Amino acid sequence: MEKEFSRGRSAQDIIISLILVVFGAILVAMPTSQSVNILGFFMIFAGLILLLVLRTCYKLDGTKETYKKKEIYFAQSKRDATAAALAANPSEIDLAEENKGNGLRVDIFYSRKTDKAYCRLYEYIPYRYEPCTPYYEYPLSKVENLIK
Repeated sequence: MEKEFSRGRSAQDIIISLILVVFGAILVAMPTSQSVNILGFFMIFAGLILLLVLRTCYKLDGTKETYKKKEIYFAQSKRDATAAALAANPSEIDLAEENKGNGLRVDIFYSRKTDKAYCRLYEYIPYRYEPCTPYYEYPLSKVENLIK
């Protein structure tokens, strides 16, 4: 089964949106000046827009587990070394070479709650990143230095 991650709403996203809506409604309900009522309506509007748009977590399809995502970029010349390190032990990836090019991208989806991490290497083919390794599943302790 191929693993796919899709964007979703985290509890933090929903809480931020609801706080804006509630405080905006309180400002509108209070007998104050017109400028405070306008601020309240703006807060309600912003909270509703954020509720529709804000999606900061990732969900593994078929499960309800939520993950955070970290992307690390490397130069194309490090493809073989990065792929080998990712397959064997991701903590051996040389972070000194990070951000010295953007031909490769390592995506790391991790969850502290389930102590799982999924890593995958992508290669830049003009106009998009194509996967060049499958997802590797590791305990969070093996990728801890990559997500700092």
